[in-house]
Amino acid sequence: RMDNNVERAAKSQTADSTATTTTPAAVVPAGAVSPASGSVVANANSTFWKNSGRRVPGRPSPKRELDKLVGAGVAGVGGRGTGPNTGMVSTFRDYQQSVSDAWDTGDDEFCIISSSEAAAAAAVGAGGDATRISRQVSQTVALNVIETHSRSNQNHNASKSASNCGADLNSGSRNSTDETKEDRRSLPDSNENRSRLRNYPGRPQLQKISSNCQDSEYETKIEKFQVLLDSPQLDLVALKKISWSGVPRKMRAVSWRLLSKYLPPSSERRMAVLESKRQGYQDLRHNYFRVDSQDETQQDTYRQIHIDVPRMNPQIPLFQQQLVQEMFERVLFIWAIRHPASGYVQGINDLVTPFFIVFLQEALSPDTDLEKYDMSTLPEETRNIIEADSFWCLSKFLDCIQDNYIFAQLGIQEKVNQLKDLIQRIDVNLHRHLQTHGVDYLQFSFRWMNNLLTRELPLHCTIRLWDTYLAESDGFALFHLYVCAAFLLHWKEQLMQQNDFQGLMLLLQNLPTHNWSDRQINVLLAEAFRLKFTYADAPKHLETKS
Repeated sequence: RMDNNVERAAKSQTADSTATTTTPAAVVPAGAVSPASGSVVANANSTFWKNSGRRVPGRPSPKRELDKLVGAGVAGVGGRGTGPNTGMVSTFRDYQQSVSDAWDTGDDEFCIISSSEAAAAAAVGAGGDATRISRQVSQTVALNVIETHSRSNQNHNASKSASNCGADLNSGSRNSTDETKEDRRSLPDSNENRSRLRNYPGRPQLQKISSNCQDSEYETKIEKFQVLLDSPQLDLVALKKISWSGVPRKMRAVSWRLLSKYLPPSSERRMAVLESKRQGYQDLRHNYFRVDSQDETQQDTYRQIHIDVPRMNPQIPLFQQQLVQEMFERVLFIWAIRHPASGYVQGINDLVTPFFIVFLQEALSPDTDLEKYDMSTLPEETRNIIEADSFWCLSKFLDCIQDNYIFAQLGIQEKVNQLKDLIQRIDVNLHRHLQTHGVDYLQFSFRWMNNLLTRELPLHCTIRLWDTYLAESDGFALFHLYVCAAFLLHWKEQLMQQNDFQGLMLLLQNLPTHNWSDRQINVLLAEAFRLKFTYADAPKHLETKS
């Protein structure tokens, strides 16, 4: 009986509320829509939620909101939600609070409203609270965004400086928001070019070698080099021994000429040999470098060189100067003519760059910015010396890897197979991971062998690496195999995290070495020496077990 009384009371209360809210003026025929509810529905269709059929985390349920709005419009309840202008959330602040669980407030930088939504909001009426962002809020958000981005940029510069020289950059740029904006506008172009270069896949990265702080580590070796180089008869074995761990920049040009056997050990004969060799190169230029030659083979060679040279360092002004490109073209063309068994092969153009930079550094002051240096300001005689020395040192350097560039490049194919066998014996898990995802060693290590890692390392790291290559007693061809093995093993952790072919190849072709310094190269060479000591004289280790 009590339950019946409760139900009867509830029904009567419902009937009373219906009677008070439903008047003859509010009675609507079946199938029709009242003007109030129609405006609410129309406004609801132009809200932030276009396709709102399902529940989305961080967004109010549109059906519930619509029911509330329609009910409020029909009921005519007063307050903020009344009237035909309540289809949207009343203010941007209310909307932001309603979805506060979707993202952090720091990530909400901008709110973009389409033109149709803006027009619908404007049509609501001047008296309503349409969706709008106050000027103060927008300015605050914009300044926060600018400050955040500026701080991240400063952190990037600071980390880069710490890795290279251990110095902090732009330490006073956080004093005020105005200073922050000015700092963002006044970033030097060289930083932008360097950033673009770092993201450019597969290109060597020329950094300011003249300001490389690691030269101080080799200061103690300068005296030892000076004693050796000043001796009447150079001890080449001793020079190789102290050069293996790095050559001071001041001594590098002379040491490279001696290590590549371009200069004789006798100090009395060096100047005479230099003059003879440099004059000999000028004779080769006059006799062989003829662009208008009728020889079809020579025309094809020159055409390919002419295409490849501008591609070497496309974002470094030094290598885009016509004088520099012509020097590279002559060196490569004459080398190809003098080596008909191989001719010119793409990739050899990258091997001229380290010699060119080292001999250019010798002719300039230490504080010169190589990236933007104008070669036309250098005397023609000095340019001819740099070109000739680069040619002869390149020729000596490539003698021990000549089979890499003959027909079908059989030497590279053999070294790739040796790398595969070596990794299989050293780290079977990494080898299986690459094989499982269809990665063939030829797909990534061919460039390592063909270009000698010049496209995987910054240029100053390549120069440090070549200090050791030139100091190798039996040539660097065999040692380069173990350097590549150590280089691949260095990235094992990142490679094992990639679970598909695309991810593995993207990583292997764009390895993050832009922050590397001489220290990383020293560790890489030490690991390569350990591998060579373990496996080079023990060929049974490379044989698969039956």
